[in-house]
Amino acid sequence: MPLTGIAMIIIAVAICVLVLTLVPTLLTIKRSAASLGELTDMVKGELRPTLKELTSVLTELKTVGGGVAEHTDDVRRFMSALGETGGNLHTINRAVGVVSNVVNTSSALTTGAKVAGKYLLEQYLKKKGGSNHVRPL
Repeated sequence: MPLTGIAMIIIAVAICVLVLTLVPTLLTIKRSAASLGELTDMVKGELRPTLKELTSVLTELKTVGGGVAEHTDDVRRFMSALGETGGNLHTINRAVGVVSNVVNTSSALTTGAKVAGKYLLEQYLKKKGGSNHVRPL
């Protein structure tokens, strides 16, 4: 057999092996393309309702955001009034503390004055030679 005949047989075998290898690959590529087409159709079908729903949610969020912006001034005024009320309560608390200290001090002074008065009265009566009993005040 001539050398060209052997080369032709080798080339024919190589082409057969190539075709046998390419056929399953081409079939797999064809199935993948069909699957990709189905996936694209499914995504398009699911994406449209999702986008519509997202648009409606964004519209609602804009409405809610506008309502929040409208009431921001009210919240600021409320917080300011709350701060002023806290300051006033602090002032009242300090005033009550001062009055309480004054009452406690005056109570102690009153008790001290009573004791001192009783003692002075007893001493005075003893000097005068009066009775040893002193009526309680």
